[in-house]
Amino acid sequence: MEEISTEVLVVGGGTGGTAAAIQAARRGAQTVLVSEFSWLGGMLTAAGVAAPDGNELAAFHTGLWGAFLRELSQRQAGGLNHAWVSFFTYEPKVGAAIFADWVQQLPNLRWIQGQVPLEVHRTGNTVTGVRFADYQIRARITLDATELGDVLALGEVPHRWGWEWRSQWQEPSAPDRPSQLTEQYPVQAPTWIVVLQDWGEAQAPPIVTPDAALDLPESGLPEAGRPEATEFADTWKGYGAEQFLNYGRLPGNRFMLNWPQQGNDYGVGLQRLVQSERDRHDFLQAAHEHSQRFAHFLQQRLGRRYGLAENTFPQSQDGLGGGAYGLHPYYRESRRLQGLVTVREQDILPHGSWVAALPLNEAGQVEAIAFGNYANDHHYPGFEFALQPKSIRWGGRWTGTPFALPYRCLVPAEIEGLLVCEKNISVSHIANGATRLQPVVLGLGQAAGMAAALCSEQGCQPRDLPVRMLQEALLNEAIAPPMLVPLFSLPPQHPDWLYWQRYYLDHPEAYPAEGCHPDRSSPEPSSHAAAVSPTAQQFLGEFQRRGEQDYQFKIVQPIAYADQTFALVTLRHDVNHQLANFTTGQRLTVKGQLNRSGNWLLVEQALIY
Repeated sequence: MEEISTEVLVVGGGTGGTAAAIQAARRGAQTVLVSEFSWLGGMLTAAGVAAPDGNELAAFHTGLWGAFLRELSQRQAGGLNHAWVSFFTYEPKVGAAIFADWVQQLPNLRWIQGQVPLEVHRTGNTVTGVRFADYQIRARITLDATELGDVLALGEVPHRWGWEWRSQWQEPSAPDRPSQLTEQYPVQAPTWIVVLQDWGEAQAPPIVTPDAALDLPESGLPEAGRPEATEFADTWKGYGAEQFLNYGRLPGNRFMLNWPQQGNDYGVGLQRLVQSERDRHDFLQAAHEHSQRFAHFLQQRLGRRYGLAENTFPQSQDGLGGGAYGLHPYYRESRRLQGLVTVREQDILPHGSWVAALPLNEAGQVEAIAFGNYANDHHYPGFEFALQPKSIRWGGRWTGTPFALPYRCLVPAEIEGLLVCEKNISVSHIANGATRLQPVVLGLGQAAGMAAALCSEQGCQPRDLPVRMLQEALLNEAIAPPMLVPLFSLPPQHPDWLYWQRYYLDHPEAYPAEGCHPDRSSPEPSSHAAAVSPTAQQFLGEFQRRGEQDYQFKIVQPIAYADQTFALVTLRHDVNHQLANFTTGQRLTVKGQLNRSGNWLLVEQALIY
């Protein structure tokens, strides 16, 4: 067994762990990253959710999230605007290659693959390292970046699993008492992603189920009464087959299936995930088989034109994932740390208008170190669960209201030498539905990695690290500085971006309820907008206003699209302002990206013709 000593140890190569390791090493800390799988990136890559949700607005493309999008745009042939669930879809292997390249560029970052934590070392209440099958690693600061908070369990770090009742934190959406829903689903259901391919005129190989007895004749539809016929019968009800497939359309006529409506969400016996190794394996096998049955059902309904997208993922060590199936499930929830602060539903809901209040510590200091804007979203197959709304119409479409997350939700209440940086942060079960998304976890990981490096530099414990020191280090990060205070109106290239970030950290009482700064620069904000992308097309047509933040565009030219009508949507603040002031009947020249899956034109520039 090899023994290693390092400054920072990151356990888990998922979204948060990869970000944490990269940021800690970029800061200069000697860092070891230990991953179970051969791909880094977790839900963004290995789990196959190559259609990230949230933080989609242009002003929010900061930090490692923004850097990842820019790198994807350069590497992904055909661009990123293919699906209707997300503005950014890509081949998972392209995302995995980006993270691998970033890691391999850092000589002070060692990446070890194929290992899971087996034992956590503690001296008193301080975590000092982790034992793996082939490595004994000691570290000044350890980060739990596992998908299910395994380091928390192994280290006997106080944590939560399951629901909290309304009496605990007075969360408006929390239930008052146990119910069939809460008993059946202690946490949200994960999904084992499968990717289908349109094989065109060629017939795809038949998709087989784990139980060959369920396979049907090639030409037949699922027969009434068979398990598949009822299990997935209404999977695209209200959508239609084409819209269903285009939900997660990837480049190259491939389709990422992460479908909640009688689809491949799976939540039978979720408690098995945090019991024995054997129990977890049994759950994973059952979840994988559920996804196989779903893919088989779809081929039976849609025909042999559609089959598995072969060679999408490498083969996993346990033999379950790989090929067209993710290396592991997309976990929406984990064991959750009991931290110095717990993020509750009230902390993510809009305060007055568009944005949540900034998180403050007891001294009135802003603690923001990451942010998100996704609408709170929970997955419980067979149940509808109502949550407080946190969405607005902006840019011609619905988007989530922004919220900032505090540093202390990464820090254990009782244990030293440890930080968390995945879905295992100190958050309530209810609020987890908004904090679990890929861009948020990238931000949390970046903040945790920077904090770990600073703790090593300063010779202090995470609880003693001054939050303003961490914020300044993040805002001044040389390669990918992240936004800490959510602002719709300031793209990261704006010359006043850093000024306003610091201003609201120092003056939280002045933070505007609409999340838009007062423009103190002489040039118009639009002059600082991002350039029009090289792949943008130009269209001439007529603007139509259907309602507030609801726009359409009837194309005149190019002739190939003449008389076709598309929704107009944008991710840019300056364009959003323009669209809000155009009037029906105005002729516009629009530059942007046409998306037939969403039936929209993603506007990058709009001018009166």
